[in-house]
Amino acid sequence: MNANPITSLDHYRLLGRSGLRVSPLCLGTMTFGADWGWGADDDTSKAIFDAYASRGGNFIDTANFYTNGISERLLGEFIGPERDHFVLATKFALNMRPGNPNAGGNHRKNMVRSVEDSLRRLGTDYIDLYWLHAWDFTTPADEVMRALDDLVRAGKILHVGASNTPAWKIAQANTISALMGWTRFVAIQVEYSLAVRDVERELLPMAREAGIAVLPWSPLAGGILTGKYSLRDLCNQKAEGPQPWFGLENRSLLPTERRLGIADAVKSVAKEIGRTPAQVALNWLFTREGVVSLIPGARKLEQFEDNLAALDFTLDPAHLRKLEAVSAIELGCPHDDLCSGQVRDLITGGAVVGSAADGENVLPHKCWRLPTTNTGNCPAPASAVACGT
Repeated sequence: MNANPITSLDHYRLLGRSGLRVSPLCLGTMTFGADWGWGADDDTSKAIFDAYASRGGNFIDTANFYTNGISERLLGEFIGPERDHFVLATKFALNMRPGNPNAGGNHRKNMVRSVEDSLRRLGTDYIDLYWLHAWDFTTPADEVMRALDDLVRAGKILHVGASNTPAWKIAQANTISALMGWTRFVAIQVEYSLAVRDVERELLPMAREAGIAVLPWSPLAGGILTGKYSLRDLCNQKAEGPQPWFGLENRSLLPTERRLGIADAVKSVAKEIGRTPAQVALNWLFTREGVVSLIPGARKLEQFEDNLAALDFTLDPAHLRKLEAVSAIELGCPHDDLCSGQVRDLITGGAVVGSAADGENVLPHKCWRLPTTNTGNCPAPASAVACGT
């Protein structure tokens, strides 16, 4: 382990292809408010907010849906007269009025109503970053992007991002916007952690090519990577069946043998370097190309303080390789073929071919010798490279 901090809250980063400066750790506030029965109460939420702001943190994430709007209301109270200091992000799309088919989705009617409600709860007249919370697969992309652009031109929102949306849909939407001169998505929120790396197949390469910032949510995989679950919990889970609210369909919050094995490796590294498993798991994400800011959530102040300590060190290459080995995924078709030495040699004829100077057209992470630190493509001859190591 390198004792030098990997970054700090007041070491700001640009959010994708925008000029917006944000902290490398975003304050996730889905836990603000007790309306769902398990969140932080008002006093604890304020203590977490103050701990973040006092260290120079400026990036705050919420959603109209979180704790039935209480999260937005609390943030409006906490920010108060310091509104312009913070980069405030919220979301729309999830239905706030069950039974009303137009009270959810990506369409213009829900979008306009949602932004007005969020502005009122937040006590502000503009939102820095407005997220589409989830793609609804019913609203045309051009309607979504034109409606978002109208809100930008009206001064109600400044930038737009997409959460829980397929790579091809984001690419389609941004292409339409580029052709029409509309506002484009500058950031994506994705489920990403050592335990859930599916986004490395399509979403991360898409974001890299398009200059879109990546913000991982559930970076601790619902607590799995903190080491608090065991094989006994897995057995109990199978015996008890579906759980309320976050049921068996929510894959990120459920222990599996593979995820518990990854968590064991994280605990091993943490023990070697004198850190907590949560700090190791978060620190690993800071090494991933394209990741601009993480969004951990905490219900207790001590949990949040522990998360902040993930900024205070740098994992060494040996530990990164250990974590890579235990958590690597199969990229599948077409990546496995394209990364094979045989196909690379057939394409290049054995010649040495570097990536473009601007970083475009680089090979998938699986082809890189050390994905966490090396942004080059496979050295030639490609057949000499063991892809995926």
